[in-house]
Amino acid sequence: MPEMIDVLDENGIKTGQIASRDEVHKKGLWHRCIVVAILNDKNEILLQQRSQEKLTHPGKWDLAAAGHVDAGEDALSAAMRETTEEIGINTGVVARLHHITTYQRSSTYEWGGEKMTDRQIFDCFLVKIPEIDPRKFILQSSEVQAVKLVDIKEFKQLIKSGIMMNRQPFYDMLIKIMEES
Repeated sequence: MPEMIDVLDENGIKTGQIASRDEVHKKGLWHRCIVVAILNDKNEILLQQRSQEKLTHPGKWDLAAAGHVDAGEDALSAAMRETTEEIGINTGVVARLHHITTYQRSSTYEWGGEKMTDRQIFDCFLVKIPEIDPRKFILQSSEVQAVKLVDIKEFKQLIKSGIMMNRQPFYDMLIKIMEES
């Protein structure tokens, strides 16, 4: 069964239309996504490496979890679901998520030989977990191939190198939070 998503207007308001994930990308329909960042007590940020099986951006590094908000689901519930699915952190820990920012992006790319327009509104969350042991995570292999903790210096280098997903508005806020800690 295809992943179904609420279609939004450019202001993030639900239109009442529901479409498959493929359809929202092929037609360039606005839809909501979430991104979750996790910091530990050493001021390190948890990153995941996208699976080589992913159709878009395989092998790129990203924040702890990211994904689409399903039809009828709110952003916080999607953030908890994606974090549990992708890296195996239980929802009790993730229930302390704090909404940090919302931003939108429209981009065009080629996917499977077809031109796609991605119009996404991102809800970005942060949770601080004092002790994180990435070796204990249960990774969803179809989504994530590796996880690691990095300090602010390495985080900035990875962003600058272009091997991270493009989430610059959120990265800017996270760097500020890390610098102030």
